Amino acid sequence: MSTSLDELFESNRRWAAETERRAPGFFTKLIAQQAPQYLWIGCADSRVPANEILGLLPGDVFVHRNVANVVVHSDLNALSVIQFAIDMLKVQHIMVVGHYGCGGVLAALQNRRIGLADNWIRHVQDVRHKHRTWLDGIADETLAHKALCELNVLEQSLNVCESTVVQDAWAREQSVVVHGWVYGLHNGLIDDLKMTVAKPADVAAAYGLALGAIKTRYDAIRKNGKP
Repeated sequence: MSTSLDELFESNRRWAAETERRAPGFFTKLIAQQAPQYLWIGCADSRVPANEILGLLPGDVFVHRNVANVVVHSDLNALSVIQFAIDMLKVQHIMVVGHYGCGGVLAALQNRRIGLADNWIRHVQDVRHKHRTWLDGIADETLAHKALCELNVLEQSLNVCESTVVQDAWAREQSVVVHGWVYGLHNGLIDDLKMTVAKPADVAAAYGLALGAIKTRYDAIRKNGKP
């Protein structure tokens, strides 16, 4: 096995040259400022690159990624990213973005051991347990997997809304909107789960409506065999 990754350095040089050709002075300007309007909290899956999916350039979106796009109140890594994004970068939108076909979510659904990450995926299992009665009614595992991907986005979006960082921003009337989205590996498109929250008073209602919409949609699929 080669220890060299020369092909990646060559690819990097081509990318840098092409970027500079399309936008002369791009990197010089990038050094001078970082003023993204968006924070993307997504999965570490290599098939889900935030900038490319959104069609944005480096510097346009601040990104935090981990296995299964989880936000835990004790995770100082995620909370530090959210705090820096809100307090220092003044982002106006936080998008929690899951994706269909997520391996971490599937492991949680199947209660499958995969190693050290089991301890992290336990948070997704908590989501599964919370909605167990309804999920157990979905016999098709592929459909249940998709549903749990969406439910996980809702729960992690709720965690973002309930974090002290976001609550403090809203208390001082800073404009921060939390969104729950899911990305389709099969078509490259983002679906809005309508978990959109701009102030504390809207959290419960937004969560309830988004959860109801998910259950209604999947119940219809089970009943009719189509979306």
